[in-house]
Order: sequence, then structure tokens, then C-alpha cells
Amino acid sequence: MSDEQQQLVSDISKWIECESPSSDPAALHRMAEIAASQARASGLRVDLTSIGDRKLPLLIVSNRAQGDTRPGILVLAHLDTVHPIGTIHTLNKLRIEGDRLYGPGSYDMKAGAYLALTALCEHVSADSTKLPVDYLLVPDEEVGSHDSRPFIEKYAARAKYTLVAEPARADGGKCVTARKGTGMVKICVTGCQSHAGVNHEKGRSAIKEMAHQVLAIESFTDYQRGITVSVGKIAGGTATNTVPGFCEAIVDFRIPDAPAGDEILAKFKALKAVGVDVTVDVDVELNRPPMVKTLQSAALLARIQDQALAAGFELQEAPMTGGGSDANFTSAMGVPSIDGLGADGDGAHTLSEHILISTLPKRLQFWRNTFSNLD
Repeated sequence: MSDEQQQLVSDISKWIECESPSSDPAALHRMAEIAASQARASGLRVDLTSIGDRKLPLLIVSNRAQGDTRPGILVLAHLDTVHPIGTIHTLNKLRIEGDRLYGPGSYDMKAGAYLALTALCEHVSADSTKLPVDYLLVPDEEVGSHDSRPFIEKYAARAKYTLVAEPARADGGKCVTARKGTGMVKICVTGCQSHAGVNHEKGRSAIKEMAHQVLAIESFTDYQRGITVSVGKIAGGTATNTVPGFCEAIVDFRIPDAPAGDEILAKFKALKAVGVDVTVDVDVELNRPPMVKTLQSAALLARIQDQALAAGFELQEAPMTGGGSDANFTSAMGVPSIDGLGADGDGAHTLSEHILISTLPKRLQFWRNTFSNLD
């Protein structure tokens, strides 16, 4: 392992050791302070604030000179991970095995966030970048970015480009130019409880009705068009000897473009009860609009591919992915956006999550090059 690789592993390990699940505001604040301290030490402008009812940390780092209002580069990353506190000591211990550095949140996305920030810390002066750089680290991406979305859109409104440090795709470190839109639906069915043995005929089973609804909802999936619908959670009833009077289901859906989104939303809103004396209530939300590749984002891709080549690797483009990110928001605003520019590795959201040590120096150099040359 080279000296540079050893230093990067040491620094990134400190970020990984600070476990920061979306559900733990205190842990998120600890992680935000680690990043903020690094930025302050370099001389970058730092604004660490709290947002939402849970007072989650939102970190904004910038090399803008006072009064500089030019459209610039917006870099996005998230502080939160999906793993509970303690995972690093049990199920995915921080360790090196060959070229792999393991640990919860290593790949998604502590390493990518660290690399982008470290490169920016070397470009403190606005004169060292052709465009001003604003780096926004949010606390709730893994759970939908509900609190941070207004801030993402605020900074995107003054951005010329958006670059997102989400992990590179596992099949060769490819970047992302298109993501499906993501949505969630809550279906509530109300029937009528009765004794399952004595007065069965008086009951109206909410679970029976939900079974009809689940079959209808699952039929919305259209693989050829890239539309997927999945009933992920379902709950209902009170006891085995009671005809259930209530049932609830939570549904995930993914859509490739806006017309597909309009179609799916209309189908959910048109759901009607099949049985008699039951009601079906539908609450549907398109959480993230689709990230669609445009001529402008294709041009941006070509420019940063040049910076990757100068850093020693080929930056290839991945097919559209079903996972959403904060790039969905910026892309929907018309800002050319490229995602998946973080660390190489694999195992996002799993207990085998890891990054590839040998690729870290080149990825860091990519960010240095991009900040220096993108205009």
C-alpha cells in the first residue's frame, strides 16, 4: 500500500468509525462536526445548521468569495447511513482484506463524501477554481431528504452544474446520468370487525379487500417500460378469531420518466373498493422525480470524463438505475447533473459494504482536476 493510500485509508476510517444512521440526530451531528472541522481547518467557509423537527445537521461548505453570485458547481453528499449504531463492532467490522476496506457506510457514502471534501479543501481560494464551489452535505438522504430538499433546491437554483458523490457503480466504477423517480403509497382499508365464529357473516374483512388491492397494484409493474411497483409492508387484523376491520399496506414505486409518473399516480388515485361496505383510502407521494439524461448533462459528462482520464481512469456511464438520490431533485430543476462520482466498491446497504483502496488516489485526483478545470 502506498503512503497516499495509507493516509486516505486512515482518514476515511475516521469517518466510517463515526456511525451515523438516519435515525440518530446526535450521531449525525458528530459526523457533521468531523466534516466541518476538516473544512474549517483548510480555511473554507462553513455553515453548520440544524433543520427540521428533529434538528438534523445540514453542512454547507464553500470557496465562494464574499459577494460572488456566479452560478457555480454544486456538490452533493449525505451524512446518514442505513446501518444501526454498533454495526462496526459486530456485523461489518472496520478492517482491510486485500484491496478492500470494509465498514458500514464506507461505500455509501463516507468515502465519496470525504474525497470530494478533501479535494475542495485544496481549493480554498476562489481563484483556484474556474467556478465557485458549494458543497452541501445533508442528513436524511437515505430516508427521502424530506427536510433537506428545500436547501438542495435552493442551492441548485444558483448552480451551473451538480456533481454528486454517491458511490460509483459496482460494475467498473461507472457514473450515473439517469435515475428512476421514486414514490411511496399508503393504502388503508377499513371494513367491519365481527366474531369469526359467531357472527362471521356480519364482518367485512379489510384483509380480504386488501388482497384484491394488492393484486391490482402489483399489476401496475411494466418491466418493458421500466415501471416497478412493490407492496413492501402490510399489516392488519387484531386476533385470529376476529374478522379484521382494518388493514394497511405501504407500496414502493419507480418510474423512468414524467409521463410514466403521471400514469401511475392516476392509477393509484383511481383505486376503488371491490367488496361491499368497505372503504379504501389512498395516500400517494412522488418523493423523487426521475433524473433524465439531457443534452446538457451529456455535455457535462464528456467534460468530466476528460478530467477522469487525466486522473488515470476511464469514467464510463451506467444504465439508468432504479435507486433514487438527491440528483433527482437537481436534474428535475434543469441543472445538468452527474451522479455516482464517489468511491469504487460494492455492498451498499449490506453487511459486506466496502471500498477499493487502490482506486482512492485516482478518485481524489479526479475531484481535484474537476474543481480546477470545470467552467
